[in-house]
Amino acid sequence: MDQTLETLLNEMKQEIDKWMAHISDKNAEDIVKRTSLQIGIHDYALLEYDKGRVSMAEHDLDLSMPIDRKTTGEPLAEKHVREHIIPELSTYMQHKLDEMPSSLIDYQFTFNGKFRVREGDLNLSILTYADEAKKKQLRERIATYIANKLEAGTYPTKPLETFFLSRHILDEGLYPDADPAWIIAVFERVQQLNKANQHLAEHRSNLITALRDWAEQRWLPRYFDNIGTQWQREYKKKIDIHLENTEQGPIDLLIYAAILILKYEPSYSRSTGLAMLNCAKELGSERAKRLTKEGSGTFAKEDVCLRDEMIDCTANDVFAEVSIAIKQETGESYARALRFLTRLFSLGFPKSCQIKLKSSLKQWLPIKGLAKSGTHRFFANALEYPDLYPFMEEYAKAAMEPFEWYADTEGEKNCMPGSYAVFGLGLKDQTYFPLVEEYMGKVNDEHQSVQNHFTVAFKERHGVHTETIPTLIKCMLHCTDSMKLKIQSDMEHDRNVRLVLDQVRGLPYYQVEHIVYLIWGGTDKLKKIAAKAEGERAQWLTELAEAACRK
Repeated sequence: MDQTLETLLNEMKQEIDKWMAHISDKNAEDIVKRTSLQIGIHDYALLEYDKGRVSMAEHDLDLSMPIDRKTTGEPLAEKHVREHIIPELSTYMQHKLDEMPSSLIDYQFTFNGKFRVREGDLNLSILTYADEAKKKQLRERIATYIANKLEAGTYPTKPLETFFLSRHILDEGLYPDADPAWIIAVFERVQQLNKANQHLAEHRSNLITALRDWAEQRWLPRYFDNIGTQWQREYKKKIDIHLENTEQGPIDLLIYAAILILKYEPSYSRSTGLAMLNCAKELGSERAKRLTKEGSGTFAKEDVCLRDEMIDCTANDVFAEVSIAIKQETGESYARALRFLTRLFSLGFPKSCQIKLKSSLKQWLPIKGLAKSGTHRFFANALEYPDLYPFMEEYAKAAMEPFEWYADTEGEKNCMPGSYAVFGLGLKDQTYFPLVEEYMGKVNDEHQSVQNHFTVAFKERHGVHTETIPTLIKCMLHCTDSMKLKIQSDMEHDRNVRLVLDQVRGLPYYQVEHIVYLIWGGTDKLKKIAAKAEGERAQWLTELAEAACRK
């Protein structure tokens, strides 16, 4: 080996040493103790060489070399890389792995190289390492977890556990012959145990990410070429490739992944789910064809389809969509549609569904900041018929579900199913103030803020007085600090101050502090106002300020 090559190899080994030192600068033991499903931390490393420059990374986002890199040095010959560099680095890395603490390296480890050579870009595997003892131990832990925490479990699980579990059971290195039906059953059990749990969305996100990685990185490349980009994939079926009978299970898993994406991911992920379904159809899946037209088949046809002289309703649970065509703009048409929706929920249809509406009427709720969607318009239209209010209330009670959101809203316009019906009824009639309070008790204010806009509209519509303050306080408890309610002037009336005090008695200090901030701008400002007040008013304001302070 000539001196130049020897010098380069030493530089590469030094980069490996630096990377090893970097990843060792962690308390690996404490990290893997968080869950029995994590047996190591690192499972991949990439060494890159380009004209004298050597670097190490823990990811491999793009295997193509940038062509305009300003570096010195001559490219290597491919022969030198294959015959000298790869064997040397493989031996060296194996030696370093043997020296690392057990908790730092996962049960398997892949070390790849990306080299700029005279002939072009060269991507090679340098070392693939597997610890069979660790692998066996991890499988035993997974089996114990599934048996105890999922199959026999009755309590919600931790998102971190789902993060690792979902990746493990889709890992062909751990489960080369895993039954896709078993994988789907495990994923469904995770969602069932965490239903109505504040972390349900995080659990689903972990499941979907693992399924998407499995589909895009492992299964689909067997049958399709990606002619798009890494971020916007476009699939073209490989020539003379056919689905074997033994691959029917993975097709079902691919369809399952597509359904979860279409149901629960933001709208910008819709193209990914549709692409997966289209791939399944191209491979001859009749189920994929049926799903796009009819839904999953979980529901009887008469339950997802209603056609008469007044309306035309069809529901597809795969897309979490209900299409409603109003043929006659009458209260009875909307009543039938509302009954159709409410019954769907009683049968288990996704409450986060969106409504695709065809109607000549175009109404919106008098609330700023709401999404202008078909779902919104349907309930605003229905609100024009007072005889429908009981049906709207019945729908709202059936639809409200914590930690779920309409499929056609996202970001700052997220809103829990039932929102438009509750908001409309709450603005129309004080009979529905209890419904508003029930709704607010289910709102997740970390992921939804449209209740701010409703509360402002509620105050403008109904005012601030004896009948409205209890409901206003319930609303404010679930609004964010960014809401501008502007009701401090209403607190010039002593009766209103006393009502607010009565409503917050017994609440934790931080909730009272939140109410005080929304009305007076903070505890310090309230104390100054209280100091200038007299008599009972001064006493009530002082009590409010004290209730807003940590004891």
